[in-house]
Amino acid sequence: MPQATAALADPPAEPPVPGPGVRRASEFAPLLRTVREQGLLEHRPGWYARGITVNVLALAAVVTGVVVAGGSWWVLALAPLLALFSTRAAFFGHDAGHAQITGDRRASRVIQLIHADLLLGMSQEWWNDKHNRHHANPNHVDKDPDVVADILVFTQRQAGGRTGLRGLLTRHQAWLFFPLTTLEGIALKVYGFRAVFSRTSPARPWTAHRALEAGLLLAHVAGYATLLLTTMSLPLALAFALLHQMLLGLHLGLAFAPNHKGMEMPDGEHGKDWGHLRRQVLTSRNIRGGHVTDWLLGGLNYQIEHHLFPSMPRPHLRLARPLVRAHCAALAVPYTETGLADSYRQALAHLHDVGEPLRAAPRTAAPQPAGASPAAAGGDARRHRVGTR
Repeated sequence: MPQATAALADPPAEPPVPGPGVRRASEFAPLLRTVREQGLLEHRPGWYARGITVNVLALAAVVTGVVVAGGSWWVLALAPLLALFSTRAAFFGHDAGHAQITGDRRASRVIQLIHADLLLGMSQEWWNDKHNRHHANPNHVDKDPDVVADILVFTQRQAGGRTGLRGLLTRHQAWLFFPLTTLEGIALKVYGFRAVFSRTSPARPWTAHRALEAGLLLAHVAGYATLLLTTMSLPLALAFALLHQMLLGLHLGLAFAPNHKGMEMPDGEHGKDWGHLRRQVLTSRNIRGGHVTDWLLGGLNYQIEHHLFPSMPRPHLRLARPLVRAHCAALAVPYTETGLADSYRQALAHLHDVGEPLRAAPRTAAPQPAGASPAAAGGDARRHRVGTR
């Protein structure tokens, strides 16, 4: 798989683009028109029906294997397969949340509830709220929930002043990134449960939908625990669950990590004049590869196309790619595409750079105040494609 970041050499014939003097907000309109004319926004329910059916059968086969082999430690060999097909369920839930599968809102909600809440124990409503805010302002330092400072930080401004355990994690976050992704599957469950079962308030009343989510989440936990505890000893069940959840988190992390880290990070001033096209393209990175890459990453390797057209069915993203590349080339808008290994290298390099001020400063030095220098503030880093998630 080639690793060098792609240059836009000899793109296919481009769709019409706005002439000089046309507002940037209209840069997206000609591309949208072309994509619609080619039918790339039309739903593909048959494609999804086949994919979902195959995945459900695969999950059922793995569960059957667990029941048959549950008394032996060899059952741990099934945990990677369960993680693989659980991740596939997450991808289908993601697509349903974007209305990629069908234009029927009720059907999309049912599909997502089954895949997210029932099969994975992840809250559909919590995920949609968080993910839609990310799509509206990808990589925005103040608006994207995926780049809020937490265990990981994404700008040197966020890193400034971190001490103790958090400072230690930030100094070495590039080395810790992949180990930390093994906790992602568990973290998504915890955040979802917290959102659904948190105290009710006028802003978050106990609605019928929330009650339905609560029931499905509890059904997931009950079913998962029953499967493991009735087929395995307690130590074996704990080992299986830990391996399954860690591999699920790792796969999700490998799919989402390359998408935005190391790309532009707009803030209050930087990027405020970008229209939809620049806001999505300049903050996203595509991953080159064939159908195996598409399958393993759930179509998220076409991150630019997905962000420009969130409701575009997954099998059409590959078809939209040459149109988007050509349109960006005609507008002189950088279109970033690279190999999978190089995308991880870029993401880790960004995380490493963010922690540099903490590694360079003496351990006992007082933290610099925000804004003391461009490096501490992260201002220079943002101008050189600092990243996200």
